[in-house]
Amino acid sequence: MTDRLPTRPPLPGPPSGHRGAPTAARPSSADTAEQAAVAFPLVAAVARGVALVVVLPVRLLWELIAAAGGLVYRSLLSPAGRFLHRWLLSPLAWALHRLLWLPLVWCARNLVWLPLRWAARNLVWLPLRWAAQNLVWLPLVWLGRGVAWVARTLIWRPLVWLAYGVARVVRTLVWPPLVWLAERLVLRPLRWLGAALTPAGRLLRRGVGVLVGAARAALVGVARGIWWVVAGFGRLVVAAVVGAWWAAGWVLRQLYRLLLRPLGHGLRWVWRHTVLPLLRGIRWVWSVTVVPVAHGLQVAWRATVVPMARWTRRAVLDPARLASREVLSALGLRR
Repeated sequence: MTDRLPTRPPLPGPPSGHRGAPTAARPSSADTAEQAAVAFPLVAAVARGVALVVVLPVRLLWELIAAAGGLVYRSLLSPAGRFLHRWLLSPLAWALHRLLWLPLVWCARNLVWLPLRWAARNLVWLPLRWAAQNLVWLPLVWLGRGVAWVARTLIWRPLVWLAYGVARVVRTLVWPPLVWLAERLVLRPLRWLGAALTPAGRLLRRGVGVLVGAARAALVGVARGIWWVVAGFGRLVVAAVVGAWWAAGWVLRQLYRLLLRPLGHGLRWVWRHTVLPLLRGIRWVWSVTVVPVAHGLQVAWRATVVPMARWTRRAVLDPARLASREVLSALGLRR
């Protein structure tokens, strides 16, 4: 006898060859090993008997349920689906395509799109193009040509003539007297008298200064006259452009009042009396044809498939799942 506490025999469990089974502590004494060797075949026999009694009926019941489900699918659901697809859904799709979709496409193309395109081209685009070409572009072209003619006739040619006149006056009336005076009154007296005629030279210089001042005053007057002409012409051009702008705005406003707004009222009337009744008819046809068929299919589904699926889950699948769970728990394969 030893002082160690006696060890208890291990709990009955599955064979040690199963990898997922929990391993028990190995006893150290020979007596415990002999008792376990004697008890293990008995527990295994009991477990096999329980599995044979419980699992085999559950497996047979499951095979029976699978066979019944396949038979119901082949004999009821598949023929019903083919019948519905052949005699209900296909004729309904053909009728919707021939009686609803194609008329809708034809109506949308011939009653909405083509009239809208014709109205947009003949009542909006062509009048706007004509108005822009004849009421805006041509007046602007005429105004530009008039401005160019006025600038060429009233400004450039007078300036050229004035420049020629000034040059001719200077060359005829100023330059020869100046040259003559310079030769007769300046160079020769300077050569003849020299330093004795210095006061006469001063007087001559003053005279030349007076002449230069007079010429400068004349040039300033001419420049002021030219500036007055240019400023007046610029004001005239600005007034003409502003008047043309206001005239174009008035024309466009009258065009909107007399053309675009009545066209908008006409399009709105066409929309109310063509497209809206067509959409209402489509909605009525949908509510009369598709909605009752969908409600009937929903009611048939709830009356046939849903109760069968609920009975199968409650009467067959849940008991089989509970029985298999108990068997696996008894065998120690599931904790």
